[in-house]
Amino acid sequence: MEQKTTVLIIGAGPAGLATSACLSLKNIANIVLEREDCAASLWRKRAYDRLKLHLAKEFCQLPHLPFPAGSPTFIPKNAFINYLDDYVEKFDVSPLFSRSAVSASLEPGSGKWVVVAQNLVSGATERYEAEFLVVATGENSEGFIPPVEGLGSFEGDVLHSSKFENGGRFEGKEVLVVGSGNSGMEIALDLANWGARTSIVIRSPVHVLTENLVRLGMTLLAYLPLYLVDNLVMILGDLRLGRLTKYGIVKPKEGPFSLKLSTGRSPIIDVGTIGRIKAGEIQVLPAMKKVEGNKVEFSNGRVESFDAIVFATGYNSTVKKWLKGDGDSLFAENGMPKVKPPNHWKGENGLYCAGFASAGLAGVAQDAKKISQDIHATLFPLPK
Repeated sequence: MEQKTTVLIIGAGPAGLATSACLSLKNIANIVLEREDCAASLWRKRAYDRLKLHLAKEFCQLPHLPFPAGSPTFIPKNAFINYLDDYVEKFDVSPLFSRSAVSASLEPGSGKWVVVAQNLVSGATERYEAEFLVVATGENSEGFIPPVEGLGSFEGDVLHSSKFENGGRFEGKEVLVVGSGNSGMEIALDLANWGARTSIVIRSPVHVLTENLVRLGMTLLAYLPLYLVDNLVMILGDLRLGRLTKYGIVKPKEGPFSLKLSTGRSPIIDVGTIGRIKAGEIQVLPAMKKVEGNKVEFSNGRVESFDAIVFATGYNSTVKKWLKGDGDSLFAENGMPKVKPPNHWKGENGLYCAGFASAGLAGVAQDAKKISQDIHATLFPLPK
């Protein structure tokens, strides 16, 4: 089977859906390919039950569709999935599901992008040709578990956060959460709420703020210099949560929004975990050193026994597994753009990426709008 279109989009997460919608509004033909059997599979299949958007809704809307009136400030997982379903229906986005990209390359001579995909239902190989290619598979394609000496000998459950639904099956068990991002902190809280005896590895310095402080900071960034906003929210954070060094949580030297801009690392938004840490109900541990049976040794020499380990250690991009040499103009070997935001989204020869800015849904929306505008300008240049 062979199909031709103007723009081919790989990935039907929020980035792919938004890009398709923006292109369709400009009457630019496009096809979306998705390896899973549904849109937004990360949200539907790999997100824990208690998840909600960590930023206020005004920073999480996709282009051309606000959240429904009366929506809570911080949108829960299922409400966000409903929003995406409404988005698909409103803009008539029709992804081709169960299509796994095998290869994508620029065809010599024609200058067209050719994508070979496997139909995971029929087993057939399909060929797609387009003038433009948008990689919208995002930063979170494949769960990452770091190498730990002896991890293979662990006698209990080992799982990545993408497989964690809730703490129900861990009641009364000793559980170690590895990773102190928002997911790790929320999973630790969920486990404690379900009666697990919970520990969390916090290896690196992190900023911890409340939801409202992050919202305040993001709002003020439109009016005040970055350093002032950083200083203000850090002072307010200390007043609200106290100094956390004595609990094993060290603050980075760089401010929270400066750090986000320079590294993509978001501040931790506390939803109750810090209170449980202060109460001694969640213990903070340093980096893992090695595993032997059900025992884990940490970098400070401490040894503890656990029944389960949950790795909230992030994801890897898988772009370079199927995007061939022509993608080197845009992507580095780690599958992330070579150029830092805000100029990360455009490569050469009609190659683009959406959802790789480490800027959440606001970054996704900006990418989609920029890509659609640039393709439209290329197809329909203004007369000189």
